[in-house]
Amino acid sequence: MKAVAVFPGTHEVRVIDEPQPQVIRGTEVLLRMREVGICGTDREVAAFEYGEPPPGEDHLIIGHEALGEVVAVGPEVTKLRPGDLVIPSVRRPCLHAECLACRSGRQDFCVTGDFRERGIKQTHGFLTESTVEDEANLTLVPPDLADVAVLTEPLTIAAKAMQQVKTLQQRLPWEPSRQRSVVLGAGPVGLLGAMTMVANNFETHVYSMESGDSDRADLVRSFGAGYICSQDCAPEDLGKRLGNIDLIYEAVGSSHLAFTALESLGPNGLFIFTGIPPLGGPSPLPADQLMRNIVLENQLIFGTVNASRSAYALALRLLGQCMALFPDSVRRIITAHRTIDEAPGMLRKRSGIKEVVRLS
Repeated sequence: MKAVAVFPGTHEVRVIDEPQPQVIRGTEVLLRMREVGICGTDREVAAFEYGEPPPGEDHLIIGHEALGEVVAVGPEVTKLRPGDLVIPSVRRPCLHAECLACRSGRQDFCVTGDFRERGIKQTHGFLTESTVEDEANLTLVPPDLADVAVLTEPLTIAAKAMQQVKTLQQRLPWEPSRQRSVVLGAGPVGLLGAMTMVANNFETHVYSMESGDSDRADLVRSFGAGYICSQDCAPEDLGKRLGNIDLIYEAVGSSHLAFTALESLGPNGLFIFTGIPPLGGPSPLPADQLMRNIVLENQLIFGTVNASRSAYALALRLLGQCMALFPDSVRRIITAHRTIDEAPGMLRKRSGIKEVVRLS
C-alpha cells in the first residue's frame, strides 16, 4: 500500500510502499484512510525541522489531520463497526507512573514530554492507505459531517481553548455579556478559531496580512466576523480601533506579533497562545508595560495544545454547530483535494488555505 514518508537521514520525502496491515487483535480497528489534511506541522516535519521516526526505523509516515473508515474490528471492540467514519487522535500518553495527566487520559497536559505523536514523534502517521488504531483513540463522526470532518483535528485547538475560556471566565463576579475577540492570523487554525468565537456569540475580528479585498477577508466576513488588514492598523493599536478587547486568540506562531498585540488586550482580558514560533535570538519587548497591564488589569495568558480525546468530541459538536450556522464558509476552508502521489509536492509548497489528500 502507498504511504508518504520522510527520511531524516537522507532528507527525502517520497511515496513509499508499505505492507498492508493483516491481523487485528483485541480493541484494534483497521482503518481505510479517507482524507488527510496538510498543515504547517507536516511541512515543518518535511523540512526536517523536527519529526522523529519510530525507534529502529529510518523513516516516519507523516499526517495527523485524518478521517478514516472502519474496515474491520478486533474481538474486543464494542462501539465501532465496519463502515463507521472516525477521527483518530494524535498524541499517545507517556509511560511514566508519576505523570498524573497521562494516567488520567489527559496527555495534552503531559508533564514529562515523553509522549508519542502519530506522524510527528516516534509513531507513524495517517498519510497511508490503511492503518491500525486502538478503539480508545477514535471518535465517531456523524455521517452528515463527512465532507468537512477532516477539519476536526485543527478545530480541536479552538474547541479546547473555548472550554478553558468558559472555565476561566468564572473568576469574574458577574456574567459576561457579549464580548469582543480578535484572532491573529487567517490560516486554517485562525479561521476555525474565529468561527468558534462567532458560534459562541463573540463579536469577532480577524487580523491578518492579506488585503481587505482578498478571498480570505471575504471568507472571514461570510461567517459574520470583521476583518482588519495588518497594513491598515498596527497590532498595538487594535484596542484603539475596536474598543475594549476581551479575548485575543493567537494563531500565527509569531512571538513579536503576539506580544505586540498583547498591548491591546483590555481589562480582565484573556490571551490565548496556539502557535509555536521558531527559536531565534532576543526580541525587544515592552516588558515593564506588559507586566503592569497583566497585574493591574487582571489579565490572563495561557497556551493550549490539543491532544485529549475529549477535545475531539468537543470539536465534532462545534463543527456541527458551525455547519448549521454557516456551512458554505466552513466548506471554503478546504481549498483543494489532491492525490497521495501529489502529497510530496504539497509539503514543499503551500497553496490555498487547507489542502487535503484524498485517499479513497
